[in-house]
Amino acid sequence: MGIADWPRSERPRERLLKHGATALSDAELLAVLLGSGTRGKDAVALGRELLQAGGNLSALLSAAEPPRLRGLGQAKHARLAAGFELARRALGEELDRGAPLRDPVDSAAYLKARLRDLPHEVFACLYLDNRHRVLGFEELFRGTIDGASVHPREVVRACMRHNAAAVIFAHNHPSGVAEPSAADRTITLQLREALQMIDVRVLDHLVVGSGLPVSMAARGLI
Repeated sequence: MGIADWPRSERPRERLLKHGATALSDAELLAVLLGSGTRGKDAVALGRELLQAGGNLSALLSAAEPPRLRGLGQAKHARLAAGFELARRALGEELDRGAPLRDPVDSAAYLKARLRDLPHEVFACLYLDNRHRVLGFEELFRGTIDGASVHPREVVRACMRHNAAAVIFAHNHPSGVAEPSAADRTITLQLREALQMIDVRVLDHLVVGSGLPVSMAARGLI
C-alpha cells in the first residue's frame, strides 16, 4: 500500500502542511523530498533505508552525495542532492552573516559538512577579521597532511590575501578517526610560528572524522 492509500492525517506531506516540518520524523522529511517511493516500498520506507545506509542523519547530510540505493532513480537522487546541498549552504550562511565566532562549536558544524566523508584529506582554512567574523573559507591543500604537503609560506600568503587577523584550520581524516596525529600537531605549531610573524592568530585546528570534530585548542595542543 502506497502513501496515497494512507489516511490523509497520516501522510507526511499533509502532516507537514498542517503541523509544520518539526512534527515529522527524519524519514518522513526525506519522504517529502523524495516525492514518492519505489516498487514495493513507500517513500517513508525509502527514507528509513537512506538513513540506515548513511548511518545517521548527520552523516547522510554531510556525505558528498546521497547513497545509491536500488530503485532510487536519477530524479529522486537529484532532489536529495539539491536538498542536502541547500542544508550545507545554510550552515555556511550562518558563518557569513557577520556574527563573531565565540567557540569551536560555532564553526565545527560547517567545517564538518564541508570536509567529512571526502575520499582524500583536505586541509582548509577559515579566515577571520579582528572581531572573529568570517572573511572566507578556502581549501588549501589535498593529500596526506604532513610537513611535506602543507606549506607555511603558502598559508602566510593566503592570510595576507584575505587580510585575515585570525584563522581556524581544519582537515579531515578519511578513516573516520578524528584523533590528531603527531604530524597534525607538528604542522599546527609550524603554522602558528609562521603566522606570528605577520600578527595572525591561530585560534584552532579542527580534525574532522565520523563523529564530532576534535578541537586541538580544546585539547591544549595550540
